[in-house]
Amino acid sequence: MWIEKAAARAATLWLASGLLIASGIARAEYPEKPVTLVVPFVAGGPSDKIARDVAESMRKTLGTTVVVENSAGAGGTIGTARVARASPDGYTLLVHHIGLATAPALYKKLGYKTTDLAFLGLINEAPSTLIGKPTLPPNNFQELRNFIAANGGKLNLANAGVGSASHLCSLLLQRTLKSDMTFVPYKGTAPAMSDLMGGQVDLMCEQATNSTPQIEAKKVKAYGVTSPERSTVPALAAIPTLSEAGLPGFHFNVWHGLYAPAGTPAVVLDKINTALREALKDAALIKRQEALGIAVVSDDRLSPAGHKKFFDDEASGWTNVIRQAGIQPE
Repeated sequence: MWIEKAAARAATLWLASGLLIASGIARAEYPEKPVTLVVPFVAGGPSDKIARDVAESMRKTLGTTVVVENSAGAGGTIGTARVARASPDGYTLLVHHIGLATAPALYKKLGYKTTDLAFLGLINEAPSTLIGKPTLPPNNFQELRNFIAANGGKLNLANAGVGSASHLCSLLLQRTLKSDMTFVPYKGTAPAMSDLMGGQVDLMCEQATNSTPQIEAKKVKAYGVTSPERSTVPALAAIPTLSEAGLPGFHFNVWHGLYAPAGTPAVVLDKINTALREALKDAALIKRQEALGIAVVSDDRLSPAGHKKFFDDEASGWTNVIRQAGIQPE
């Protein structure tokens, strides 16, 4: 009997030491090759820009190349499904925005579940701006509100596609205004912005990341920002918040988070989270983000648990907005 017990203890010690060694190897060896950040949207958009910023800064901590790949389509679901199905080894990661929290309410078949992803931390938050074509008659939000009311369903509101941040902002705006505007979806931000500047569409609720240069160049009219307080960015500082302009409590922030496939070893996730935290301390990155009116996250939402809690709250709130808008899942 004592021989059996001794053998069992030896086996337990051997297994424990093996796990410790394996853990140490995983911690020491990762990463052994380039890491890919998948952006489920077209190049040049807000998600692409922040991903490239973060990739460059994370490279310094990880000590390897971090490549950004755009895998666009179906409101971000194609790229997300790609990461959800990827090998859980830390070499394929996802940078996604608020649309990840709304996709389950917008699509019947996603090709993934949010439980297929490991949460790594929130990256940033950015307000949007309500902007109009250069020839739109109203010069401020109150005039615009009256103009919308007087023109019924004649005005149209561009967005970057179903589930995009501009689409979500439009839903919230239409519900708050109790208006009836026509939504015009595009395949990405760039073509929507191009048509807005060209006068083919009337309005757009677009992230400050993209709209600030156009506002500064006076290529579009700005009617309000969606943050609780006015922006400190020089080009946006004089623009009132929609809340102070006549929509009390109106608040819409676009956020981005970092994800890995579920099942990725904890030691690898820890290394990635550490690299993300270091990246978001990068003074050059912070300066570039702030120049566009974007706040880099530095609170508990930068932790996996804090990120997950924030995500669940957002998903619940936006599901209610989408259902109230009468939008049926595609």
